[in-house]
Amino acid sequence: NASNRELCPPNEARLSSDNPDPPPQENKAPCQLLQFTFQELKSATGNFRPDSILGEGGFGYVFKGWIEEGGTAPAKPGSGVTVAVKSLKPDGLQGHREWVAEVDFLGQLHHPNLVKLIGYCIEDDQRLLVYEFMTRGSLENHLFRSEFLP
Repeated sequence: NASNRELCPPNEARLSSDNPDPPPQENKAPCQLLQFTFQELKSATGNFRPDSILGEGGFGYVFKGWIEEGGTAPAKPGSGVTVAVKSLKPDGLQGHREWVAEVDFLGQLHHPNLVKLIGYCIEDDQRLLVYEFMTRGSLENHLFRSEFLP
């Protein structure tokens, strides 16, 4: 059942044929990331509609979407859990290695003052990250709004 998939973050060693030895797993936090299919995230964001774009960075576009509570199935807009889906640009400044580092690091990091990584999608050449949605915008927006700049 796709809505019940819960996996560990994809480790660089598992995704690279250059390193056949798996990393040691002791001292790692329990895995809590969900693995999404590309089709689930496409549906959750309304086919990655331009009007669902929340922002853009070196990684790629960030889209607003909705998923069912506790799962990976898409939900109707305004219902379920609101998420931010970050899509890696194939020709972007950041690549697969950085994507894996973000999943590995943020998949283990949990703090009330940090946005939570909910899950990821790695399918063919698609690399996406699914974060909790911040209703009041990103920390960057709050820190660097023009009213605070000299």
